Amino acid sequence: MKGQKVTVTGGGGFIGKALVRALLKEGADVAVLGRNEYPELQKLGVTCLQGDIQDQDFLMQAFAGSSTVFHVAAKAGIWGSKEEYFAINTQGTNNVLRACQNNGVPNLVYTSTPSVVFDQQDINGGDESLPYSRNPLCHYAASKIAAERAVLAANSKKLRTLAIRPHLVWGPGDQNLIPRLVERGRSGALKIVGSGQNKVDIAYIDNVVHAHILAAKNLSGDASGAGLAFFIGQKEPVALWEWINELFTRLEIAPVKKKVPFFVAYTAGSLLEFLGKLSKKKEEPKMTRFIANQLAHSHWFSHRKAEKILGYNELVSTEEGMVRLISWLQNC
Repeated sequence: MKGQKVTVTGGGGFIGKALVRALLKEGADVAVLGRNEYPELQKLGVTCLQGDIQDQDFLMQAFAGSSTVFHVAAKAGIWGSKEEYFAINTQGTNNVLRACQNNGVPNLVYTSTPSVVFDQQDINGGDESLPYSRNPLCHYAASKIAAERAVLAANSKKLRTLAIRPHLVWGPGDQNLIPRLVERGRSGALKIVGSGQNKVDIAYIDNVVHAHILAAKNLSGDASGAGLAFFIGQKEPVALWEWINELFTRLEIAPVKKKVPFFVAYTAGSLLEFLGKLSKKKEEPKMTRFIANQLAHSHWFSHRKAEKILGYNELVSTEEGMVRLISWLQNC
């Protein structure tokens, strides 16, 4: 990608920043789109463009001359209005597609999520033939389903598109998943939901970035991955609660031992969602139906398609990732 102009939406986020740094090492000319200023990226020689993906004119100007657009920006989390999630995640993605098409951008790599196929059932080694969820329990998943559909449907000879589905992205620099786990662990507010035997995919940040760059190279090469979605994660899934307790033990946090039945957590989530919407609370409830399902069910996926078509492989093992994460947490 040396010398190519690439543009990253959401370049100030966890995945975005790590991707930007990797692209710079590849020799790319990188521009970042975001709502804020990013002095640390500017110091690295990155062009930072401040704006919103809901602004079509802004995107038209920002994408001019780009050979690849990485569309990472999204409203994450699971709490907020349906209108906001769809405005940012779905309509924003449609705006990105239109700006790419009108600017003649040849390649678009979209950051999706495995949540698009999670349908409240265990998934053990599922592949990309899984259908989209018929009953997503949060606006995030629903809006990402619509967005991914649009991205893959837009694939053409003029604009080659591809979707990456990284699961539970973690590692140094994370300001969401791991900090929330640690906070709840230290406060003693976390309980095992269900049997505690469920396995899940996790994706170390370096591996996620690696997959994105492989995707861009594929699209600019033989484009064998064009129009497809790919699950990304570690070589092997982890037993969720064992992994969480290993993290806690290394941080000298008491391991989680107390359990709550799934149906109790799910019912509590339903009630808290109802009360939260009724009172128009901005804070996410401590439990929701979606979280209860995610904590109690297995959801891990086959990565064979990404390995075969993109050449994806795990660069950083789960153990090495844990070591790096602990070091970062202890020094940040």
